[in-house]
Amino acid sequence: MLINLGRLLMLCVWGFLLTNLFHPFPKPLKYFIDVALFFMVVMHGLQLVLLKSTQPKDQPISKWQETKIFIFGVFELLDWQKKQPPINKK
Repeated sequence: MLINLGRLLMLCVWGFLLTNLFHPFPKPLKYFIDVALFFMVVMHGLQLVLLKSTQPKDQPISKWQETKIFIFGVFELLDWQKKQPPINKK
């Protein structure tokens, strides 16, 4: 329930940030939103790259899952982590 609320919040944030590209806000706010969008893309991309580099080669991540992780960030990772089977430690 809370993960879905987080996903909805993340979609709203993406929408707000991308709106600035098509209908720019007034000058001081425009630059702040541009920096925030750049930061969001870099951080979500970094999150995806780090996840892919730690995944075993025999358990690849689908392109759809990668896209969802890039868009929703930590909320998708939390949901994805809950669905993973537990690791058996010897």
